[in-house]
Amino acid sequence: MTFSRGPFARERNAAHIEKVLRELSLWDKRNDKIMTLSGGMKRRVLIAQALAPEPQILFLDEPTAGVDVELRRDMWTLVRRLRDSGVTIILTTHYIDEAEEMADRIGVISKGELILVEEKTRLMKKLGKKQLTLHLQEPMTQIPAGLGDWPLVLKSQGYDLEYSFDSNEEGSSIPTLLRRLNELGIGFKDLQTEQSSLEDIFVSLVHQRT
Repeated sequence: MTFSRGPFARERNAAHIEKVLRELSLWDKRNDKIMTLSGGMKRRVLIAQALAPEPQILFLDEPTAGVDVELRRDMWTLVRRLRDSGVTIILTTHYIDEAEEMADRIGVISKGELILVEEKTRLMKKLGKKQLTLHLQEPMTQIPAGLGDWPLVLKSQGYDLEYSFDSNEEGSSIPTLLRRLNELGIGFKDLQTEQSSLEDIFVSLVHQRT
């Protein structure tokens, strides 16, 4: 690991090398030959080599592809720490939950073309959807005409009434919907709300391009 600092004109720093190896659970393997390590451990060594020169800009090309859950969690922790310390990290990944967990800005590539670059929170607010699901006391065979002002869908053999709306809406129509249900004598046992994930947005963007 010390040799990895040379091309970047970094002086020896045994404390930093030890810290990197410990964070990647490699300290006990520091004297082992690469050929004796497992595939996951070899991946850890590659990551350690990238971190050894204390980069200010770090490119990680699918660092967690095909690795075990433990290494993936270690990588997430390490990337967060580096990000918080001011390191700029450019991460490519096919794991959308990974991008949602760690990224501040999202870039979407479809068929070799960068189709979008946006701050994550702004992207999810602008393109995300919210869904309200009402679990009805009695099943419906069709949506009453009195609920025609809302784009409602019946699910679960008529027991669930779903209402989808844009995330950037204030949801002011929900109280009105609930009042209308009461006026029509339609009771519900429970309700729940969900917000679309980054994966939902990604799939929607890519499908728009096909």
